[in-house]
Amino acid sequence: MGLARMTAAALAAAATVFAYSAQANGTLNLICSADVVICEQLEGAFEKETGISVNMVRLSSGETYAKVRAEARNPKTDIWWAGTGDPHLQAASEGLTLEYKSPMLAELHDWAVKQAESAGYRTVGVYAGALGWGYNTEIFKQKNLKEPTCFADLLDPSFKGEIQIANPNSSGTAYTALATLVQIMGEDKAFDYLKKLNANVSQYTKSGSAPVKAAARGETAIGIVFMHDAVAQAVEGFPVKAVAPCEGTGYEIGSMSIIKGAKNLENAKKWYDWVLSAKVQSSMKEAKSFQLPSNKSAEVPKEAPKFENIKLIDYDFKTYGDPAMRKALLERWDKEIGASAN
Repeated sequence: MGLARMTAAALAAAATVFAYSAQANGTLNLICSADVVICEQLEGAFEKETGISVNMVRLSSGETYAKVRAEARNPKTDIWWAGTGDPHLQAASEGLTLEYKSPMLAELHDWAVKQAESAGYRTVGVYAGALGWGYNTEIFKQKNLKEPTCFADLLDPSFKGEIQIANPNSSGTAYTALATLVQIMGEDKAFDYLKKLNANVSQYTKSGSAPVKAAARGETAIGIVFMHDAVAQAVEGFPVKAVAPCEGTGYEIGSMSIIKGAKNLENAKKWYDWVLSAKVQSSMKEAKSFQLPSNKSAEVPKEAPKFENIKLIDYDFKTYGDPAMRKALLERWDKEIGASAN
């Protein structure tokens, strides 16, 4: 009986030590606004390297912004990684995110540092990618469709019901598209364009990358997305070709922000510094993630669409990340496009 008691006591002590060890490293509540494959890869690698348990949720950037705003008085999230920069800038301007100057800033490209500076260091650039579209070459061949090389080409009546794009309320990708068209054409002409495009759109998806995944599966001919998402489908072996529009195009600076009031702040900072490292950013290609990394020493995937090969506009992140501008554009989209969407 004495031995049994000693064994039970030893087991209880071991369990206590194990529990303490798990608590010592703690947890991290993370929202990831990139493709779920890279989200899961980074989650697993960080847990393995640090012993910190990550509670990861995948949400689009628009959904994340709405969640962070709704939970401002009692934050459930510690850190928000990835997704287009505009909602991150909006959250920063509303004081929803925390100022943090990472020791990794010196290793980053100027565009990533400028993103941080413009937000008072309440966000930072983690990758970049240009807006375009991907189309299914087999569908184009079967239906004898002509390759669209410009935004104007997407209005061709032959594409009726053949285009998918996300809803800009939920998707940072689609908001970038909206803001890009406004900057290229002017607001009124951009909305005239979107009304005409609506005639060719079969679906407004929730997620920004969903349209080109549908094109890859043959469910639609064209998906308007960030070009790296189209490239990812082509690398997987699908008959998808990526296109950069001839008029010029906008781009995203995928960003990262620590949530103000984060309950696991030190672990959030550990993730922040870790994910900005060249080693971690170089590993993203293993998850078929083909954005341009923000760390200057990170390996750029050979398949990644390079900015020097694309006609880029001087995208105004500050103006179009401003809450008032974003709210006005989305309300107009809802009224003039969303209300009459197919």
